[in-house]
Amino acid sequence: MQVLIDLVLAMLILVPPASAETIYVSNEQDNTVAVVDGAAMTLQTTIDVGRRPRGMALSIDKKTLFVAEGDDNRIDVIDLAKRQVVGRLPSGADPEFFVVHPDGKRLFVANENDNLVSVVDIAAGKVTGTIDVGVEPEGMAVSADGRTVACTSETTSMVHLIDAGTLELIDNLLVDTRPRAAAFSPDDKQLWVSSEIRGTVAVFDTATRAETGKIEFEVPGIRREGVQAVGIEMSRDGTTAYVALGPANRVAEVDTKTLAVRRLYLVGQRPWHVALSDDQKRLISANGNSGDISFINLHDQEVVRSLPVGRGPWGVVIGP
Repeated sequence: MQVLIDLVLAMLILVPPASAETIYVSNEQDNTVAVVDGAAMTLQTTIDVGRRPRGMALSIDKKTLFVAEGDDNRIDVIDLAKRQVVGRLPSGADPEFFVVHPDGKRLFVANENDNLVSVVDIAAGKVTGTIDVGVEPEGMAVSADGRTVACTSETTSMVHLIDAGTLELIDNLLVDTRPRAAAFSPDDKQLWVSSEIRGTVAVFDTATRAETGKIEFEVPGIRREGVQAVGIEMSRDGTTAYVALGPANRVAEVDTKTLAVRRLYLVGQRPWHVALSDDQKRLISANGNSGDISFINLHDQEVVRSLPVGRGPWGVVIGP
């Protein structure tokens, strides 16, 4: 008996503890941010924020969550230890999505109504610059080296490249209809841009700015117009990309080298955005029409749970 007990204890020591990560979800119809225990997969609480929260991002030190409030023209600042809004930042009109610059000092915000990207100084609490872009800007991305910011404009069907230092527009690249999200590869060699209406993702070489590939998604039993590519998340090693497919109720797993779709995950209704856990073993999708998030176990390649979080979940961020 003692041998058996010793064996069990040894196995427990060898098994790593569950991740203590926390999942944050913006509910644009409830005006809340849901707080989910990642290990237990349970809803802990909700935080009241401004009207129509959508884009979110963590501060560089991961102690603060920034939330874009589209109908209040501001960015709410949430202290994650206190789990409450502790400040507000100006954002320009109708902030949709934004990114935190790697220097940790600035936000680059897409202002859909004004066709601008606003640059927000976090410490000073003010807009320090604007860049003219196309009509209805939404998706934002920043390169790992901090030199380049990308912004998609839905109506113009372009992705705009901005010099993060000079705030000058570098180039405008034509993409498929109604681009939503943009993502740089971890090595900054590629830029991926999703097209909602065409249901595609275009891949650009960042050095030449030439389109080097395009991914088209097909879901058995769903007509082409029902497959709409939106949120994109890259794995840390750059080998895999995950793309939310909107009303197709799927998330696609894509091989970044071959651009082949490896598999599709059936999630909740109309996934908008997705996020990878820190250990890269789980993917979370925010499902706007079913009011839940889906937990995807990437090792076993299956959806293990759906959890109701509120009305209209849009953005999802995973923190400590």
